[in-house]
Amino acid sequence: MTWLITGGAGYIGGHVVRQLAAAGERVVVFDDLSSGSPDRLPAGVPLAVGSTLDRQALDAAIREHGVTGVLHIAAKKQVGESVAEPLHYYRENVEGLRTVLAAAVGGGVPKVLFSSSAAVYGMPDVELVTEDTPCAPINPYGETKLVGEWLLAAAAKAYGLSTVSLRYFNVAGSAAPELADDGVSNLVPMVFQRITDGLPPLVFGDDYPTPDGTCIRDYIHVEDIASAHLAAVRRLDAAAGPVSLTLNIGRGEGVSVREMLTAIARITGRGLPPESTPRRPGDPARVVASAELIRKELGWTARYDVDAMIASAWEGWVARHPGLS
Repeated sequence: MTWLITGGAGYIGGHVVRQLAAAGERVVVFDDLSSGSPDRLPAGVPLAVGSTLDRQALDAAIREHGVTGVLHIAAKKQVGESVAEPLHYYRENVEGLRTVLAAAVGGGVPKVLFSSSAAVYGMPDVELVTEDTPCAPINPYGETKLVGEWLLAAAAKAYGLSTVSLRYFNVAGSAAPELADDGVSNLVPMVFQRITDGLPPLVFGDDYPTPDGTCIRDYIHVEDIASAHLAAVRRLDAAAGPVSLTLNIGRGEGVSVREMLTAIARITGRGLPPESTPRRPGDPARVVASAELIRKELGWTARYDVDAMIASAWEGWVARHPGLS
């Protein structure tokens, strides 16, 4: 098979591309380079530059490279930005997926893997979030991912597609410095930015009903995210009949914000005592995945712990900020 990977030059996409290519899968990247870079791509991996809103560009890439499967990773993903610009997020994430699916159906591509998010669950009041936990997103970003799952399911039913939706939890870490996250919207790089600026890390709310009063999340190494994609690709490759799966990607272990800050200070050898600030609207106290279904369906389990995530992310951060070394 040949897999078209939208957003394959981005942070998560770059890791997925590298793992699939190393495993012998034929891949081609489709990316508008708004947040991605060709430097993330292994030698020999073709890059088609274009927007997921551009049907003609997608048709051309599918036709030129003989694409037989699509991994749709491209998306806008900042929660706060989605609240401020919901029309932009629905256009990019929902209309972008619709266009990709139309190109796939038009090009006779029968298999689609969709990058979804734990944001579809909203504020679940459960110890472990299973795939059957009701979805109630609390921001436009999460809404667009849930609508994307609905759209994928409807297209699969209408056109006979085999599909997998992967719901990411909190992604961190890097396989190599050149693949590290460039953004500062997630906890680990946010803390690194504060360290770089000589400022104390911020704790958004310390009065949650958790053991130390701070939010608890399920952090997952980006290399584990990539290996889950490879496992899903192999499942789609090998399937004799239709496949329809929606799976969490997590470790099934909760880590509080305060525990993460302590680990970051220990591993980096830097940092000031954290400063508490008011809660951010819509932050749930605890969101931790059940990873049982993905283990059962794909034989996949996470390999990396929090220390590995932080250490690899810090290596990438220092490579981009040489004054810290």
